[in-house]
Amino acid sequence: MAKKNDLAKIRKDVEHLVGEKVRLKANKGRKKISVREGILEQTYPNIFVVCIDGGYDTVRRVSYSYSDILTETVEITLCDKENEIQAS
Repeated sequence: MAKKNDLAKIRKDVEHLVGEKVRLKANKGRKKISVREGILEQTYPNIFVVCIDGGYDTVRRVSYSYSDILTETVEITLCDKENEIQAS
């Protein structure tokens, strides 16, 4: 079972990336994996929001919970440094 400290550590790590360009790798089920790049826009107590440029002058915002990172459903990587954020 996930500890409260694990989610708190993930939340702190994600909060430090606000405003940075990140790469999201999301497992959508049935062997479907979505890889997108965007800017980490905002963090909230239970979720974080990433702004993705959709092309054709459209902007898409997607949100994920911190538990998605803990369960490895979503992986966040900084585009510059290629440092992966995971719970230790």
